[in-house]
Amino acid sequence: MEYLEGFVSRARDLNRGVVFPEGEEPRVLEAARRLADRGIAEVTLLGNRESVEEAAAEHGLRLSGLRLIDPADCAIPEAYIDLYLADRPGRKPAAVARALRRPLYYGVMMAKAGDAHCMVAGARHPTRRVIEAARLCVGLDEGCSIPSSFFVMLVPGWDEPLMFADCAVNVEPSAEELAEIALATAGSAGSLLKRTPRVALLSFSTMSSAAHRRVDKVVAALDIVRRLSPDIAADGELQADAALVPEIADRKLAGGSRLGGAANVLIFPDLDAGNIAYKLVQHLAGATAIGPILQGFKCPLADLSRGAEADEIVATTAVTLCL
Repeated sequence: MEYLEGFVSRARDLNRGVVFPEGEEPRVLEAARRLADRGIAEVTLLGNRESVEEAAAEHGLRLSGLRLIDPADCAIPEAYIDLYLADRPGRKPAAVARALRRPLYYGVMMAKAGDAHCMVAGARHPTRRVIEAARLCVGLDEGCSIPSSFFVMLVPGWDEPLMFADCAVNVEPSAEELAEIALATAGSAGSLLKRTPRVALLSFSTMSSAAHRRVDKVVAALDIVRRLSPDIAADGELQADAALVPEIADRKLAGGSRLGGAANVLIFPDLDAGNIAYKLVQHLAGATAIGPILQGFKCPLADLSRGAEADEIVATTAVTLCL
């Protein structure tokens, strides 16, 4: 838990704000209370005021020190409407104001306007709804064509955190999209881990040990990564053991590798592989899975698993605050 406490400490020092658009959810309320009590973040809750207060009372949670906004019953800031219209001219301000009465949309606009550093959602909303709100209200970062996600995996006995991507968003990315996911995750890893990203593009094959169009896709993605960012330490196609275990890398990669079996960023070829892998590592190895955290948008956003507990929400928020 040393690394998790490191993220918490960094978030506390940054003194930033987070908005939760699911303020009526007890797990979110408990996480918000912990974040505020530990001084990790300034917390804003969105939701029906009466429902939030009832949920807090039912679970014995204080709301003091937490900001509560009901988007359905407040004046929508003109600045939010103007920011929305700047990216989507031609919309009627009244229609924009109606859209922003939805907590997800209001929360994203808070982050876009700088009234919160990040939005953390997903406890009650499916991923597609969180991404829909983000794409409409914030939009993708310059040079990004797709959003993606990553988990920070804290594995017992492992020397450093690992980044897993994409485990939540893109079902079957093309070679170009896989390369974009790899580059985005390398950037996120450099920012969060404070270490040089070492990126492995994973496959069931290691350096042409098998022939298949799925292997070809990973090889093509690596070529794109190396062409666009030749300074990034990236290699593929690699099986997971060759990416993570130096002794196995030595045996399987007689010609050498840029990673030497010491990858810290694992890029999965599709959502089946990524989602299954993180859940297996979490539940069989006792790893802490922090995320999913979205990337590719113009402001930091996290999309929680709908099964996330309060401690997972606190951890995900702390990491997102560090971006």
